[in-house]
Amino acid sequence: MELLAFLIPFLLLGGAVVFIAFSGGPGKAREAYLTRGGRGFKLAIPLLYLVLGAVIPALILAGRGQAAGGNGSLKSADLSEEEQRGKDLFRQACSSCHSLDAVNARGVTGPDLDAIGQMTPERVIGAIEKGGTGQGRMPANLLPSEDASAVAEYVSKVAAR
Repeated sequence: MELLAFLIPFLLLGGAVVFIAFSGGPGKAREAYLTRGGRGFKLAIPLLYLVLGAVIPALILAGRGQAAGGNGSLKSADLSEEEQRGKDLFRQACSSCHSLDAVNARGVTGPDLDAIGQMTPERVIGAIEKGGTGQGRMPANLLPSEDASAVAEYVSKVAAR
């Protein structure tokens, strides 16, 4: 399905280029469309725009996989309500600094949470309370305790998986 969604626009674009080329250029193609095109042709072109502009992007977005993560073993994992809240909070408050594959976060200042060892809820909560390792690189108490717990549950479930 993804392959078709990728190939179909190129095939249709190729068909449009061939039509324009054999009509004598863009001006002649427009003239042919407006004067010589039959009713079916005049309906097909707007339908083509609709398919390319709405349906194909909708199919791609629908197939992204929004479970615990969009890749690997997490693609089909289900999240509890608390873990989903943690995922949303991570995206809002943490993803600009930290990298985490499960949410496709590519932060530049904080550590890659997939690569710094085992992530337990206690470790994540401690880092949020202290501000990382306590060296002032991350603001301390960035999230209230209930939000920190939700983020900790999510990160401990998905980090390095």
